[in-house]
Amino acid sequence: MTTSTHDVVVMGRLGVDIYPLQDGVGLEQVSTFGKYLGGSAANVAVAAARYSRSVALVSRTGNDPFGRYLHEELKRLGVDDRAVAVDDRFPTPVTFCEIFPPDDFPLYFYREPKAPDLNISSEQLDEIDFGSARIVWTTVTGLTQEPSYGTHLEAWSRRARREHTILDLDYRPMFWESPTQASERVAEALQHVTVAVGNREECEIAVAETDPHRAADALLERGVELAIVKQGPRGVLAKTADEVVEVPPHFVDVVNGLGAGDAFGGALCHGLLSGWGLERILRFANVAGAIVASRRECSTAMPHEAEVLARLEGVRP
Repeated sequence: MTTSTHDVVVMGRLGVDIYPLQDGVGLEQVSTFGKYLGGSAANVAVAAARYSRSVALVSRTGNDPFGRYLHEELKRLGVDDRAVAVDDRFPTPVTFCEIFPPDDFPLYFYREPKAPDLNISSEQLDEIDFGSARIVWTTVTGLTQEPSYGTHLEAWSRRARREHTILDLDYRPMFWESPTQASERVAEALQHVTVAVGNREECEIAVAETDPHRAADALLERGVELAIVKQGPRGVLAKTADEVVEVPPHFVDVVNGLGAGDAFGGALCHGLLSGWGLERILRFANVAGAIVASRRECSTAMPHEAEVLARLEGVRP
């Protein structure tokens, strides 16, 4: 089988986002909704593709109309879907949210009895050249169940902890049996990656630290080369063995904050591939995240480089 080489390979969650078109009311009062491609990993893939990067996603959909929609939408948005398999056993998951700006966006996941993206298998990896991919992006959600957990270990073994092997510490407690199980599997994952990205609560699961500096130091002690701790309204901290960078947030009028972290992730990939300095990468990623937070949807809200740079130049000190 001939494999393809990509700038970015993303593994993980894929589904349909059903978002209300009314703000400030519960789902029981919403009358109209929008349908979008969703799932954190898929959103990061779309965000990276917006910067004209060659991007592939490793995931699964159900064998149903929503699954067919996702395959078409991935291709439309510039993401290679050849490693997105179709699962005949489980339906494509959907996710609803409520929108209460500026900071309350409850999520309701429909992923039972099992989400297809947790059934990704080693055979799917054969479609992608993991060793040559310039970036591989994985998420903690992908470690929650087998065979996805084992498939992630197999994918990392094919890279041998190559530069820019990234773990998004995206911890969602409803997907785990317990915080202890999550901590154990994240500890295993950190032995295989070179970049870790997460907020303070996610760092607590990963390394039992919530203080940003101590959390970053603990991640570096695990062998990570770049540790990024997102601090919400306090900005972002990044550390390497010989560099510490902190940048402030970029404030906007928030419409829906759910896609900001994924936009940050796609922009981080673009900055790393561009060879930018760490401060520029973080500022660029912050602005990309803020742009998406000012919009309703996630995947289709991801900005292009020119838009981020125009906004960035306007806020540069």
